[in-house]
Amino acid sequence: MLRPPPQLTVSEWAERHRMLGSRASAEPGPWRTSRTPYLKDVMDALSAVHPARRVVFMKGAQVGATESGNNWLGYIMHHVPAPALAVQPTVELAKRFSRQRIDPLLEETPALRERVAPARARDSGNTMLSKEFPGGILVLTGANSAVGLRSMTARFLFLDEVDAYPGDVAGEGDPIALAEARARTFGWRRKAFLVSTPTIAGRSRIEREYLASDQRRFFVPCTACGEMQWLRFERLIWEQGAPETARYHCTACDHPMQEHDKTAMLGGGEWRATAEGQDPHTIGFHISALYSPVGWLSWAQIARDWEAAQGKPEDIKTFRNTVLGETWQEQGEAPDWERLVERREDFAMGVVPTRALVLTAGVDVQDDRLECDIWGWAEGFSSWLVDHVVITGSPRDREPWDELARVLARDWPRQGGGAMRIARLCVDTGGRDTAAVYGHLRRLRDPRIAPTKGIDGWNRAQPVQGPTPVDALVNGQKLRRGLKLWTVSVSTWKADLYRRLWLGRGDTEELPPGWVHLPRAIEVEWVKQLVAEQLRTTKDRRGFARQEWAKLRERNEALDCAVLARAALWLLGADRYGDRFWQQLRDQIADAPLHASELPAGGNVAHPSPSAAAAVPPSDSQRPRGWLAPRSGWLR
Repeated sequence: MLRPPPQLTVSEWAERHRMLGSRASAEPGPWRTSRTPYLKDVMDALSAVHPARRVVFMKGAQVGATESGNNWLGYIMHHVPAPALAVQPTVELAKRFSRQRIDPLLEETPALRERVAPARARDSGNTMLSKEFPGGILVLTGANSAVGLRSMTARFLFLDEVDAYPGDVAGEGDPIALAEARARTFGWRRKAFLVSTPTIAGRSRIEREYLASDQRRFFVPCTACGEMQWLRFERLIWEQGAPETARYHCTACDHPMQEHDKTAMLGGGEWRATAEGQDPHTIGFHISALYSPVGWLSWAQIARDWEAAQGKPEDIKTFRNTVLGETWQEQGEAPDWERLVERREDFAMGVVPTRALVLTAGVDVQDDRLECDIWGWAEGFSSWLVDHVVITGSPRDREPWDELARVLARDWPRQGGGAMRIARLCVDTGGRDTAAVYGHLRRLRDPRIAPTKGIDGWNRAQPVQGPTPVDALVNGQKLRRGLKLWTVSVSTWKADLYRRLWLGRGDTEELPPGWVHLPRAIEVEWVKQLVAEQLRTTKDRRGFARQEWAKLRERNEALDCAVLARAALWLLGADRYGDRFWQQLRDQIADAPLHASELPAGGNVAHPSPSAAAAVPPSDSQRPRGWLAPRSGWLR
């Protein structure tokens, strides 16, 4: 007699069938929901019998969120076969997810192994981005692929790390909206699971979706008085400099709970809605790494990470995003220009301060001049305005660009002896004379020049992208793909600059890492230009909040040049190579000779000749060994 399959929930299916292997788990063996009790309701909301159509999970690291999604995919393949779409931020990450997560899921879970043929079998339907099973198919794609997002109809959607999705996919719109459009034909039977650690307040997709839900939090009991409460970082208290003493203090009786109490707390916990959702079919969960089970991420380690992040805005941001599962509020308010004028320092313009280890520059192209600011940099991204150069003349003419070449050829004396040259210079090509700028930069052929184009949006993982070949017009002749163009996420670098401008001296009056040093000789007008914009929150057509930079005053050349100089430092590798970058600079400065040398040959052309290619150091982001310039280059 034929009977329908039992109506299992996802957590029941995982308990019955899921096996964890050593390839993808630190704790191999049968799945135990009791290890992470807070995941039970999240998984059960994904079950076919649950009325929710959209499940939102905003979370910190080390809480098992990805595995709950994998359990759901296994449940679909085994128990509710239907077309399913799993979306990662990029196609490359989708391939990695397939190898590291999906393949072990299929190989180590017997109930799934018999339903999906091995990838090595002919016509198995098991490929890197596609897994066929009786009654359905799992397709994996990246949010950066418009084709992948509209290539199929899917009943189930697993949207992972949605805050890393691009804002617009090939001009076709928001990737979440594109993916959810694939499921509309399934009506009330469709289900979407949105998971991510949050990023920046006002642009975080997962925060936006969570705030539109019923905003559930996991309440756990105090081991002393039984008071139910959700864990807040402010209640994690420890002795300064001794993170091993971290204890969680009850909000009601102030009883200090220790790490080993976490198991009992999680076992007695429950999810409670804290708001009324805008959509009755959407439920949202939020949890931080404070709930991480014993043996994963301890309270002591969280306290240690917090202490290590102090004085480092980027590390604090990372901590709030990945550990607390909270958004980061950018300091978008423009610093008071009067305060910056008052804090100017007594160092000479045109001379490189002793602590500065490298020079970069940004060039803003105006209708009648080139504005060039040269910045010196040290560890922690402390910076000094070394010089401000205005080159008069139309950017269409040859003379301003020849003068810029002389600026690049100039030796800048260093306080204490020696000299430096500009290591990298970014030029904004996005004005009225883009074609003329392309032609002159092609003509200069200096590998230190990076032609750039500013783009809106936030991209912290890759704030400078490229290079992309573009056509250049030289002497009336069009050269196809004749110039290499970089795109700069200007919002990211403006926020970075404002964070550094807002830094305080602290109790010890010591200047923190990242301090922006301004010389007394710089004009007040320039300082006003440096803080000429402010981050504002607006609403898009769908009513969702978005953040954008708006001008407070007409002129903002100093801000644009500072952003370009910071992007130039990124291109040199300061963000990627960290301490090694700065140490190699210190080593070079220790024995740098003081003698003039010639400009490097070759340049920023897309396809240099074989003879020139040997003499040109690479100018893209993938630098080989020896990526710091030789003694005959920019460091004298």
